[in-house]
Amino acid sequence: MPCYRCGVRQTDPERGKSPWRRGVLRDHLVLVCPACQESGDWTADLERCAQCASVHLIRRLDQVECLDCGLVRAEPTVLAAVPPARDSGRDPDLADEVSRALDRLLGRA
Repeated sequence: MPCYRCGVRQTDPERGKSPWRRGVLRDHLVLVCPACQESGDWTADLERCAQCASVHLIRRLDQVECLDCGLVRAEPTVLAAVPPARDSGRDPDLADEVSRALDRLLGRA
């Protein structure tokens, strides 16, 4: 899943805690890359918990859950698609990267 703000894709994660942050936008789980977290108020667009106003929300099993207070919202409030990344152009290297990964996985490399 790419960063919802800039469209950059995650690379293979290193061990330990991921620098990418999760959030919920229009009842969809989104990721925010480390670079976008450094620029401005990256939490401004994200939904907040109705109980504690936290942005530490996750979406799973048709529910939005606050990781800070535990509040679970079962029904989505908005049925809209996640807006495309600001740079919605195709990533020309992505197809090559996927092809190489499949070759490694299937032993064709």
